Amino acid sequence: MLILAATPIGNLGDASRRLVETLEAATIIAAEDTRTTQRLLAGLGITNRPRLIALHDHNEKQRAAEIVDLAAEQDVLVLSDAGMPTVSDPGFGLVAEAAARGVTVTALPGPSAVLTALAVAGLPTDRFTFEGFPGRKQGERRSAFTALAREPRTMVFFEAPSRIAATLADMAGVFGADRPAAVCRELTKMYEEVKRGGLAELADWAEGGVRGECVIVVGGASNARPPLAEAVAQVLELVAAGGRMKDACTEVAAATGHPSRELYQAALAAKSDAKPKSDAKPK
Repeated sequence: MLILAATPIGNLGDASRRLVETLEAATIIAAEDTRTTQRLLAGLGITNRPRLIALHDHNEKQRAAEIVDLAAEQDVLVLSDAGMPTVSDPGFGLVAEAAARGVTVTALPGPSAVLTALAVAGLPTDRFTFEGFPGRKQGERRSAFTALAREPRTMVFFEAPSRIAATLADMAGVFGADRPAAVCRELTKMYEEVKRGGLAELADWAEGGVRGECVIVVGGASNARPPLAEAVAQVLELVAAGGRMKDACTEVAAATGHPSRELYQAALAAKSDAKPKSDAKPK
């Protein structure tokens, strides 16, 4: 069978007894990074030296069939660098291949950055959605956030420390400056930190530089629409930043629930009213 095993996301003390026993008995491990797996075995004091097969984003399609062939005959342990394989990590293609061929798949539950961040963020946990890593480019991020702007569930994102300030700023621009959120940094590690506040406040904080692995948790949208004047101000802000009026209205409409046509007409009227009136008399 295939055995998906959750590994510590930072603190080795979170390794379960079942994980340690499985690692000690494993003969084949498909690992996201074999060097990380070797450090894990050493850190847990495991002397077993199983066969290690690299399984990562760049080779999963090519190696899935081979690994499932092995799993049809013996147990194959699957590890990502931290947390549960397949969750924003390699493994999904492998599991799909095994399921299609009738090979048993099971899991050793354990540490999860998604659930740990959700638990400590101080935001609603009864319903949530995991959105993985936002796009690297601003346009990709804003488009994704626009599609989620009226999502009522708490949202969980992963982000690299080098992009977190820009991502929080984009979130503030689409979700609203005061939308409650939390940045959970270095979870389970020595310098663990949870920073809570509105998105704009968190974006300002992140401008000073953020280190370590981060999870962003964002509160869901309320059902109430913001006032039309506030939505129009968002449109004009996007236009002032170089966006097209039509595109800005579409983005803000998705985020606020106000009809795009209504926003377009109101924004045109606001721009017209803002133009300075000439005192010159016609000759």
